[in-house]
Amino acid sequence: MPKAFLPLAILSLVACCIEVDISVPGFPDMAHYFKVPDGIIQLTLAYNFFGFCCASFIYGPLSECYGRRKIMVWGNFLLLIGAFGCVYAPTISFLLVSRFIQGVGAATSAVVVFAMVADVYQKHKAVKVISIMNSLLTTLMAIAPVVGAFINQWVGWRGNYGFIALICFVSWILLWLFLSETKKKRETLKVKNVLNDYKTLFLSSKLIYASLLPSLLYTTYISFIACASFLYIETFGMSLTAYALHQAAIVSCFSITSLFVEKISVTIGEKNCIKGGMVICILGSMALVTLSLISPYSPYLTTSCMIIFCIGFSIVYPIVFTASLEIFPELKGTASSAIMGMRTLLCSSIIGLVSYLYDGKPLTVALSVASLVCIASIFSVKVCSQLNSKN
Repeated sequence: MPKAFLPLAILSLVACCIEVDISVPGFPDMAHYFKVPDGIIQLTLAYNFFGFCCASFIYGPLSECYGRRKIMVWGNFLLLIGAFGCVYAPTISFLLVSRFIQGVGAATSAVVVFAMVADVYQKHKAVKVISIMNSLLTTLMAIAPVVGAFINQWVGWRGNYGFIALICFVSWILLWLFLSETKKKRETLKVKNVLNDYKTLFLSSKLIYASLLPSLLYTTYISFIACASFLYIETFGMSLTAYALHQAAIVSCFSITSLFVEKISVTIGEKNCIKGGMVICILGSMALVTLSLISPYSPYLTTSCMIIFCIGFSIVYPIVFTASLEIFPELKGTASSAIMGMRTLLCSSIIGLVSYLYDGKPLTVALSVASLVCIASIFSVKVCSQLNSKN
C-alpha cells in the first residue's frame, strides 16, 4: 500500500522539524564555549537553511526521475553525516559546515515527503493530511525546546545535537528497510527539461505568490526563534527551563490550531481562512510592537503576541501550501523543490540580516516580525485574488 509510507515519512521529518527548537536552548552556552558573539551562533541556523536551499532545487527533479524512495534514502544519509559532524564539532567553523551539510540532507524529506503526499492523496484529503502532519510535528517542536533545555543542563549543548543524530540514524535505517515507492511513473532526467520546468514555475506569478505567502510567515517564526533564547535568557533574565516552556507554549498553539484547519476551510472556505488567518497574524505582530514600546521587558506579553501570530500562521499555511502544489500537478516534485528552495533562501537571508541587527532589545525583534508580516499580507491579497478568479 503506497499510504504505508506516511509513518516513515513523518519520522523522517522529525529531525528536520525539531533540530532548530532543540538546539536553540544551547545557543548561549555555545557562544560561551566557542568565544564568539551571539550573532555568529545564530548563523548556525542561516548556514543550515542555506544548505537546505541549495539542495532543495535538485531533490524534486531527481525524485521525478529516480523515484521518491531512492532520493529519501540517500538524502537522509547526508542528514545523518551532518548530524554527527555537529556532535563532534571542535571549532565554530566545523560546526557551521556541519550545519550546512545537515541542511543539505534535511531538504530531502521536506521536499520529497510533501510530493509523496501529493502523489497519494487528493486535494482536500491532502490538506487534512498536511494539517495532521503539521499538528504532530509541531507538537514535537513544542516539546523540543523543553527536552533541549534539560539535555543542555545534563550533558551540554553537544547532547542536543547528539539527540538529533540518534533520531537521524533510526530514521535512516527504517527508511532504507521499509519505505515504499509512491512515484510509479518515472521521467527521464534531462537537464534542459529540468531547467525548462523551473523556468515555467518561476515565471508563474500564481506560484510565486502562493509560495511566498507561507514562506514569509515561516521565516517570521524562524527569525523570532533565532533571537528567542538570547532574548528570554539574557534580556528577560529567565532560566533556560522557563524559556523552553514559553517556546513550547507558542508552538503548542500552532499545533492545536492545525488540527482544525481542514474543518474550518470546509466550513468558511479557503479564501476566508486566508483572510482571517492573516488578520490574526497582523494583530499579533502589531501587538508585539506596541507592547515592546509600552512594556518591553515582559516575557509573558511577548509570548502571548507570538501565540496570536502562530494561530494565524497555522490557519494560512496548510491551505496555501497545498494549493501551491496543485498549480502544476504534473510537476509536483519540481514544484515542491522550487517552493522549499525559495523558502529556505528567504530564511537564510533574513536570519543573517536579523542576526546582524539583533541588539538584545525586544523592539528590534518586534519590528522584524511586524515587517515580515506586513510583506506577507501583500501576498495574501494576491493569493485571495487568484482564488476569486479560479472560482
